[in-house]
Amino acid sequence: MNRRNFLLKSTSYLLGGYWGLNPFSRAIASVKWPYPVHDAPQIALIIDDIGYSPIQARQFLKLGIPVTFSILPHLPSSHDTAVEIRYKGHEVMLHQPMEPYNAYFDPGPGALYVGDDAGKIARIMEENISAVPYAVGVNNHMGSKFTSSPREIKETLRVVKDKQLFFVDSWTSSRSKAYRTARRLHLSSARRNIFLDNVLDESAILRQLFKLKRHALKFGSAIGIGHPFAETAAAVARFLTTARTPEISFVHASSVIPT
Repeated sequence: MNRRNFLLKSTSYLLGGYWGLNPFSRAIASVKWPYPVHDAPQIALIIDDIGYSPIQARQFLKLGIPVTFSILPHLPSSHDTAVEIRYKGHEVMLHQPMEPYNAYFDPGPGALYVGDDAGKIARIMEENISAVPYAVGVNNHMGSKFTSSPREIKETLRVVKDKQLFFVDSWTSSRSKAYRTARRLHLSSARRNIFLDNVLDESAILRQLFKLKRHALKFGSAIGIGHPFAETAAAVARFLTTARTPEISFVHASSVIPT
């Protein structure tokens, strides 16, 4: 079973947890992150594919570290989960669906495709950004084909820059031109360093977290991308108890994005 189908199947059981948090929205502006940020090498954890159910995010919200959540647009819980995440002091990104090379995989609602003209790209991006309140950045969902297409990815990143957001290239393909294009546009951007849970096993994910830590210690910062699996949350919890965390500082993704 591919990772997306696994996620869709597992989260379909959680949709009963759908709720609304409209009363919270007025309090958002005053929220401040309560955990101190140190001068140690920094790790940013991005959890992708949020939006099917708030339960996905809550298993990471209780870890006690800054986490950045990348939310797919136009899903049952996209809006309200973004509100709760921001209310609890965490960071929200738009997880922008983009066309993969494998036509078997559906990137989902609000996707961008090779061949879309500039006007269509701008319209879709506007709609998707509006669907994910409090988004401060964007990264790609799938997109191995789209991020390899120079014209289309450039038009997309122009919108990201116009909206004063940052961009993280999820780097789903070695052919991706997204990060290099973003830098040429003078857009605040970075590229992920480690995928945490391509192997859906808690011990394997823990090993990836230690690899992420080594990267941060060597280069000063590291970006790891995971997904809302119970195994991923459990591995991060184990990492926090077994790693010598004073050596590193957990931060939101925006803190490690070069300007």
